[in-house]
Amino acid sequence: MSVHDGQVLLTWLPRLRRYARALTSHREDADDLVQETLERAWSKASHWSQVSDMRAWLFSIMHNLYIDRVRRPGVSTVEWPEGEDASVAAPSTSRLELLDLQDALRRLSAEQREVVLLVGLEGMTYAEVAQTLGIPTGTVMSRLARGRERLRSLMEGCAPPVRMKVVK
Repeated sequence: MSVHDGQVLLTWLPRLRRYARALTSHREDADDLVQETLERAWSKASHWSQVSDMRAWLFSIMHNLYIDRVRRPGVSTVEWPEGEDASVAAPSTSRLELLDLQDALRRLSAEQREVVLLVGLEGMTYAEVAQTLGIPTGTVMSRLARGRERLRSLMEGCAPPVRMKVVK
């Protein structure tokens, strides 16, 4: 391994941190998740020449590590501590709006939150998200649509629409 190889990973560090922070909501947990992701990627450096999209590959590693953590017995789902700021904030956005957005994101299912963050925050295409999460593109599209709809209703203070199944 060369110093250049390490630089490849470091170029993705800010995006990995941002995504980990959005997933876990705790700085310490996010840092641990990023470190585990980088360790896993570094241990598989011999495969880097076969990786066509380093970003998608790194996010896949992070996604799998996160899912493993959530599925462990005794691990609770995401909690947003009071007084925590968003890791990335637009300068013109008020603090209260950011807190509302944090709360709304927390209320999404984990599957919807991941897709919304990868598309909206990371700017990934549907195909990249599908590859990263190991799900069909159609599933990405439906999770994104439902996630956006739920976010919109939560941000507007409305109750989400109730979907009724027609039974014959």
